Parts: sequence; C-alpha cells; structure tokens
Amino acid sequence: MLRPRIFLACAACVATSVLLLSSAAVAAELKQWKGGKTPPLALKDMQGQVRSLDQFKGRVVVINFWATWCEPCIEEMPSLQHLKDRDGTGLIEVMGVNLAEGETRIKTFTDKTGTSFPILLDRDGVAKKDWKVNGVPATFVLDTKGRIRYTYVGELDFGDKKIEAQIMRLASKK
Repeated sequence: MLRPRIFLACAACVATSVLLLSSAAVAAELKQWKGGKTPPLALKDMQGQVRSLDQFKGRVVVINFWATWCEPCIEEMPSLQHLKDRDGTGLIEVMGVNLAEGETRIKTFTDKTGTSFPILLDRDGVAKKDWKVNGVPATFVLDTKGRIRYTYVGELDFGDKKIEAQIMRLASKK
C-alpha cells in the first residue's frame, strides 16, 4: 500500500504529465520544409482517375499520407475535411494518400468519417518512398507554385488558428 505522501507525489506527477502532453498537442504547428525539391506525385484516386500535382498549380495543396489502421489518422481526418469545407477561396486542395489498403476498406472509412476530398492510392509504396514518409499521418503543404513549404509527422488539428493561418498565408501569396 502506498503511503499518502508517495501517493500524492505520484498523482501530482501523473497530472503534470497529462497537462504537458495535452499542451504539447495544442502547441503543434507545421514545420518549415528543408528537404529539397518537391517529389513527383501522380496516383489513381478512388474513381480510377490519375491525379498529379501539375493539375493543382495555382492552389495550395495539403497532402496527407494516412491509413485506416492509424489511430491519429482517424482523429485527424475530420479536421482535414473541415479545412477543405471552410475554404471560401477555392485556393486550397486537400488530398489524402492512402498507404496500400484495399478500396473497400478505404470506402467504408471515408463514408463513416464523411471524407469527400480526393483519396489517392499508393498501392506499391512508391509515393511513400519518394516523399520519404516514415510515419503516419504525414502532412505536406505545397504553395501555389507546387513547392513544399511545410511538413508535419503526427496528428494535427487543422482547425487550429495557427495552422489555418500558415496555410491561408500561402493561399494569399498567389
């Protein structure tokens, strides 16, 4: 049995850890890209249409690598959809790149989450390799000229004012 002082000290440590972890999640923001040139990206979407970055010149493109088994991806998906829905400029495109899962599984997931932005299929992992994705979710934000400007690995809240402002600044620099 723990003594009262030890118990209170342990409880204080747990409370402090929870507070620090929750404030770290709130403080997350997109990081400046320092990885060089934007890799190519041309993949089929769920309708079988090939989508490439060249189609989106003049728009800010948010590319999110994800999978249905990834808990942070599941949590993040609604905020990505909300970002796309809130865009009144028409200058922001959101695309998900699914990592080698079956279309039935993806469709079930997107129906359940209300995701309507394009989902590209990285069946063979080439895009994952080209974009050097080592964990999911992984997000890349491209400016209107198609250059990667920001990146982040892990869950983000795209409704966060700081993150939204970073993305909107790129859209206003057209």
